[in-house]
Amino acid sequence: MRRTITLTFLTFLMWVPLLGQDYTKRFDESKMRERVIRLSADDFEGRGPGTEGGKRSAQYIADQMKASGIKPGNGSSYFQNVKMVGVKADPKTVLRTTAVDWDGKQFKFGDDFVATTSAQVADVSVNAQVVFVGYGIDAPLYKWNDYKGDAERYKGKILLILVNDPPATPDEPDLFGGKALTYYGRWTYKYEEAARHGAAGVILVHTNESAGYGWNVVRTSNGSWRYEIARQPGDTSPFLKVKAWVTNEAATGLVKSAGQNLDALKKAAQRRDFRPVEFSTKISIDLKSELKTFESPNVVGVVEGRDAKLNKEFVVYTAHWDHLGIGEPDARGDRIYNGAYDNASGVAAVLGIGEAFAKMPKKERPKRSLLFMFPTAEEQGLLGAEYYSLHPLVPLSKTAANINIDGVNFFGKTSDFSALGAERSSVESVIAEAARERNLTVEGDTRPEQGFFFRSDHFPFARVGVPSISVRHGDNFVTPLTGATKAFFQDYTAKYYHQASDEYKEWWDTSAMIQETELALAIGVKLANLSSMPRYKDSDEFSAADKKRFK
Repeated sequence: MRRTITLTFLTFLMWVPLLGQDYTKRFDESKMRERVIRLSADDFEGRGPGTEGGKRSAQYIADQMKASGIKPGNGSSYFQNVKMVGVKADPKTVLRTTAVDWDGKQFKFGDDFVATTSAQVADVSVNAQVVFVGYGIDAPLYKWNDYKGDAERYKGKILLILVNDPPATPDEPDLFGGKALTYYGRWTYKYEEAARHGAAGVILVHTNESAGYGWNVVRTSNGSWRYEIARQPGDTSPFLKVKAWVTNEAATGLVKSAGQNLDALKKAAQRRDFRPVEFSTKISIDLKSELKTFESPNVVGVVEGRDAKLNKEFVVYTAHWDHLGIGEPDARGDRIYNGAYDNASGVAAVLGIGEAFAKMPKKERPKRSLLFMFPTAEEQGLLGAEYYSLHPLVPLSKTAANINIDGVNFFGKTSDFSALGAERSSVESVIAEAARERNLTVEGDTRPEQGFFFRSDHFPFARVGVPSISVRHGDNFVTPLTGATKAFFQDYTAKYYHQASDEYKEWWDTSAMIQETELALAIGVKLANLSSMPRYKDSDEFSAADKKRFK
């Protein structure tokens, strides 16, 4: 009888879900809420890099780490300073075309276009011929090249480029990832590739569908200060004198003034045999800007792992601390872009994770060490994380993985989540195990056309070969959303993303924040305890970079 009971119990164990350690009680809901409120407070002035509010924000994070027992991550300092150049375009700037038969003759900054410069000088003038280069992609992997013909034809020109990837076709349903946005579709790539071809400037054509957000996001994101990592003496990297966006309506007028039809050009650009179209007209822009040079820090801290050998390797958590600062007033007259969800919530989560690790007795900690980094200038093009990837405080060969958090669920607990990028590497099995232990469903990228994998601080880590994920909450809520919570969730992109209205609300559900944060901590524990480093799959585009970092 006893033997029968034992065998039955063992059989039962084989069928029950694996139960992992639950870290929920290691988090303090009131502290989580308090950190979000503080980071998104008006006196932090929208956490703009290089501003007094930005400095206070970075210092606050460092102070929170110190109080939690997290050690400095850069020697004796919590800061890795990044030298930047800030440019703020004069809103009186206009963009003109030489066409004599077009009624408009010029475009208005903010309403029709926005522009900045990578020249890192205050005054820039460009008067150049326009060349429409379709999607502006040169991708041998897909046998696609929009830059056909003599390379000299692009030098010194202004290139008109469509956002996103060329659409898939019935014959090629997986062209450029099918529905999913690839890096070739990102605006950052368009600028980089045009600069490599010697262009003087780029004008990107905006539509809500191709960009994934409205013109209001483009306007607020580009209507104030724009930052770049300061070029060092002797740096010969190519750059654009003018980087601009135009509305689809303005682009239609611009193209019409040159005797062309924008819809016809868009259709032609969807084919491999598309050839660039040179306009007979020129565009001129005199871009005058305020200019400032400053340093803004990545804030970094470490918690040492327990294993004498493996604690020289690190799992890196990231959550950008910056937002858009002070910008254009909204309909309420509010000019402070508080960034409560984006990304005070993520900072609060990673601070909570760091504190939980720091308070573990060393014998209970995972084998590898943990590095907590709060990058600067994510909203300006992932600049802080990009700088770190080029100047890592931990060698890339000793960096096991990156877990990024950019916006934390405060709506309500869910039964699902996603980890963007997990399928690219051996991290995938770790994610699946953490999900099983919590009876959670792992969703793939539910909006692949938005290109979220390329839009936050895990991406610079991926580019240098570090297996990287970005944890995102799902939308299958245990308790259906109602009222203000439901409205915020449904309208976030249209009404709150990069707007002054992204503010802390009293109805925030911090238990939902902790659910997501606990999951991210558990994933980190598993990665830090693996017997070998996670690696990219050989089939993935980042596999070559992964191999390179171990040479």
